[in-house]
Amino acid sequence: MEDMLDFHETDFPALSKGQVPMLLWLLLLILAPGREQSELAPKAVIRLTPPWSTNFKGKTVTLTCEDSHSPAQGGISWYYDDILLKKKSGKLQIRNSGYYKCKTRGSSLSDPVHVEFLSDWLILQASLPVFEGDDVYLRCQGWKEEDITEKIYYKDGEKFAVTYDSGFIRLNSASTNNSKYHCTTYVEGLFGMWEESSKALRIQVQELFPPPVLTASPSQPIEGSPVTLKCETWLPPQKSDTQLQFCFFREDQALGSDWRSSPELQIPAIWSEDSRSYWCQAKTVTHSVMKRSLKSQIHVHRVPVSDVNLEIQPPGGKLIEGDNLVLTCSVARGTGTITFSWHREGTIRILGRKTQRSLSAELQIPTVKESDAGRYYCAADNIHGPILSTLITVTVRIPVSRPVLTIRAPRAQAVVGDVVELRCEAWRGSPPILYQFYHEDATLGSSSAPSGRAASFNLSLTADHSGSYSCEADNGLGAQHSDRVTLNVTVPVSRPVLTLNPAGTQPVVGDVLELRCEAQRGSPPILYWFYHDNVTLGKSLAPFGGGASFNLSLMAQPSGNYFCGADNGLGIQCSEVVMLNFTVPSRSKITPVTVGVILGLLSILGLAATAALVCEFRTQKKSGGISATGTARSFGTETQESTHFESPALMELQPVYSNVNPGDRDLVYTLVGSIQHTKEHLANSPRLHWKHKGPTVIYSENKKRHWRPLHLSLCTQRKSYMSTQQESSYLHSHKMARKRSLTRNQSCQHLDLRFQPLKL
Repeated sequence: MEDMLDFHETDFPALSKGQVPMLLWLLLLILAPGREQSELAPKAVIRLTPPWSTNFKGKTVTLTCEDSHSPAQGGISWYYDDILLKKKSGKLQIRNSGYYKCKTRGSSLSDPVHVEFLSDWLILQASLPVFEGDDVYLRCQGWKEEDITEKIYYKDGEKFAVTYDSGFIRLNSASTNNSKYHCTTYVEGLFGMWEESSKALRIQVQELFPPPVLTASPSQPIEGSPVTLKCETWLPPQKSDTQLQFCFFREDQALGSDWRSSPELQIPAIWSEDSRSYWCQAKTVTHSVMKRSLKSQIHVHRVPVSDVNLEIQPPGGKLIEGDNLVLTCSVARGTGTITFSWHREGTIRILGRKTQRSLSAELQIPTVKESDAGRYYCAADNIHGPILSTLITVTVRIPVSRPVLTIRAPRAQAVVGDVVELRCEAWRGSPPILYQFYHEDATLGSSSAPSGRAASFNLSLTADHSGSYSCEADNGLGAQHSDRVTLNVTVPVSRPVLTLNPAGTQPVVGDVLELRCEAQRGSPPILYWFYHDNVTLGKSLAPFGGGASFNLSLMAQPSGNYFCGADNGLGIQCSEVVMLNFTVPSRSKITPVTVGVILGLLSILGLAATAALVCEFRTQKKSGGISATGTARSFGTETQESTHFESPALMELQPVYSNVNPGDRDLVYTLVGSIQHTKEHLANSPRLHWKHKGPTVIYSENKKRHWRPLHLSLCTQRKSYMSTQQESSYLHSHKMARKRSLTRNQSCQHLDLRFQPLKL
């Protein structure tokens, strides 16, 4: 019977207590796992009986150390928590929890096996050993199994299985994912039901086979000789019947017929260009486990190249953008496959690379661009390192692009006399560039840009310079024309001329006189202003140029100075002053007007009388009405004296009308006349305040009566003029207006009207 292992001092060599720690330290340094064995040696494997990782306290587990030569041939070493034990037999019985390892003379150290002995009521057991890709068996065991009816299994806290007997469950394709498992159950006792839970368990998964190692024979072959590649790995004794497949790679390219059962690959002939990194992969047939080797560099010896030369087509290396560039790299000597590469100075990127069994290679760069200009060289390499050629310069000339014309003026709108800059610029094009400037289709001039930048042309504007402009750029590789740019040159207005229509006749009061103002030059639109003695009469716009007119109705004698002004935004120009004298028409010219007014009034007598009542009522509300003393007030005027009155100065009586004040039934008023003033008379009339240029209506109190017939007086006056004293006397005579004439030449007609009261 094998010895039972309960650790105490007798398990170690007979040493004093002070020497034991030193011995342990030396053993760790000398016999540490893997130190005395090659990495290529297969690992030993520990087998458990019974095959469970967790057991109840007091139970015994037997460990057996195995290698590829089963049973193991002597020289077996056992380790407990990395401490070397004195036990040398192939089997070891244990009762203590911990990590156990073993190794034999023909193997490397085994993977550690953790065996745990627990005094818990419920434990979770996992089968051992477990290799990558194997199925794992879990069993939930109670101290008193007969008291358990249901077992619940958890993975990382999530329930995944339930059993109702003492059997086990199976997990497929184990992997080292560090998941935690535990189980729970409910136990029925004298005091009722309670829940028991096992300690968490991590499944111990051992390596099915180590990563393979790639070897080449010979390791440094000569160019053209065969090479054998071998992908080596080992299976544990328990898995010796597992079938593996192998695949070989050069860089990232598979060699041979993909996966094969043989761990060897024969290369009939290897060349210098085959000097690359090689590696292999090993996997199980079921693809459950796959591992790859590290990369191994294989160097193939060959004769180095020499005398590398670069040639360029077209000869001289002078190209136009869009041409094709051909670079030919050649060597004088060299064997085997040669790798040619092409480069441009100052750039890291390789322009091209070709590997072939020849002494020369060609690279074509189609449709060269400006960025392709520079100095080129090539390199040739057949494993011994690249050999560089001399540098050759390549120039690329760029045809000019379509230029852009810009016009720079000193102000927002160009004006005659301004100096504008015509700037022509082509964004691309090899220098020098010749620029031509055009107005319409006529050449203005040219300018050369030696550095290829833009060129300018200064132009002093005249009225004839309005129109379209363009420019042309040419560097000898084809001319390009710009788009047309329109320039509008604004012409300031000339001094306008004021003319009268009709011309040559003496204007009289009552005529309509046309004032026409016209500037011979000036860009439209033109705004014309008309003035009488510095007073604005009106304005008129000529959108398309030419002149403008203003009709002046001669209602009084507007003698004086007339002139006009023209403006198109560049400053106003005024005409010469024209002095006009007007004549007063004879009585024969006025009489028909008066008669026509009287007849028109008689035809609409009823309507006029009613309107008069309404107007008088509104007038009194706005102006304050007539004073109790009968003083006359001007209709529609303000009480504040105006200092800007510019109406004609002469007073003329127009047809007057009698009106009724509807606000007072006892008052009847008569319209006795309308008065217009010129500037001369305005100064002599301080008591009257004029606001409007039109005639001012004057009312006079007729008499008080209780709605008796109304007497309407229609009066006209010949062109008789009153002095200030006469005018004042006339205004005070309003009470007697119906009994006598207003002036010596006044003619009146009287009508009797009857009105009904209006309720306003």
